[in-house]
Amino acid sequence: MSRPPVPPIALWPLPLAIAALFTVAAHVALWLSIRDGWIGGCIPYVEGCTSISRAARHGLGNHVFRLLVLPCALLVGLHWWLAARWLGAGHRDVAWLGAVAAVALAVYATFLGTEGETYRFLRRYGVVCFFGFGYLAQLRFLRGVRGHAGAGTRLVAAMMLVSVLMLGLGLGNVAAGVLVADDGLQDRIENALEWHLGWLLAAWYLLHAALWARMRTRLLLA
Repeated sequence: MSRPPVPPIALWPLPLAIAALFTVAAHVALWLSIRDGWIGGCIPYVEGCTSISRAARHGLGNHVFRLLVLPCALLVGLHWWLAARWLGAGHRDVAWLGAVAAVALAVYATFLGTEGETYRFLRRYGVVCFFGFGYLAQLRFLRGVRGHAGAGTRLVAAMMLVSVLMLGLGLGNVAAGVLVADDGLQDRIENALEWHLGWLLAAWYLLHAALWARMRTRLLLA
């Protein structure tokens, strides 16, 4: 007796889950760290009072952050692998760029809150590689998606705009390090830009979810 065919699985919940996990992890860790006295109460988007890493470095906030971000890293890798398959031949680099970003995110989350120069190095370059390789995967995805029939022009344009804004924040972060002499002000600017960059990253994945939902993208398991 033959088995009934397995229905295709919609892919849009995957980038939606990534956006949700990123957002929840950062803000719950911030709330817990403020509640437990690890950092002072503030609005980091405006005041730049703490970075995402500092907000998730101690106590229960650190455990919750890692509990959410480590599975999120797995979803990031799966997401980019499926995105490369969906784009078709000639886009294998999307998969490996995403894989590097996913591993870097896992390394960053694993060693967040640990002490020592080696662990500090792994955290620093983990987050840099996550944003860097993830951004390159976004650009390659956007280049490839323009050739797909049915891709929403407005959604793709919105994703491109978010990518441009992310680049602008990255350049702003570099400029702050060069042009701002006051160390305290420089730190606050960089912290605020980091939170806005994280928000834009989540927004990009939300738009990606909307794109795949609009195009009714499915994964066939049979």
